[in-house]
Amino acid sequence: MTPDQGRFFLSTFLPVIEEEQRATTKVINSVPDEHSSWKPDEKARSASDLAQHLVSSEIWFLEGIANGEFGDPSDRAELAGKTSAEISAWYGAEYAKGLERLKGLSDADLVRDVSFFGMETHAAVYYLTYLMLHTAHHRGQLAAYLRPMGSKVPSIYGGSADEPFTGEAAAG
Repeated sequence: MTPDQGRFFLSTFLPVIEEEQRATTKVINSVPDEHSSWKPDEKARSASDLAQHLVSSEIWFLEGIANGEFGDPSDRAELAGKTSAEISAWYGAEYAKGLERLKGLSDADLVRDVSFFGMETHAAVYYLTYLMLHTAHHRGQLAAYLRPMGSKVPSIYGGSADEPFTGEAAAG
């Protein structure tokens, strides 16, 4: 990938990941704290654990891209026991910092080779695709938990039964 391509890739995907972050925030804010330990199966993560994993993984990807290497992917201990609102607030603040770091990377930093645990190597900016796919996967899991927990499902890529798509909603 050339430096120009890396800059183009970043400029194309930044608005996408910002929109995805807003959708993820809506899902996390829909997790009722009184049911945050709910999980659909003994092997599954609880809603709170899944929310923590989701947001900490996104920050981990942003940091790995900016740092040019991926460190320990374990979830953030500072999120343990937090309410949905607290998880969401942490996520918003850390995401904003991560985006600013990405925006400040040089063209050379965007396209430097970064190893993903020795399994594969890509240009740093390419890992935004991993961030998006990982997020969509776990956000979908968490959204599927909402109704069984007694919550409403927000719109994500269009309306939901609880938040129907309208022209006003699309404009806002």
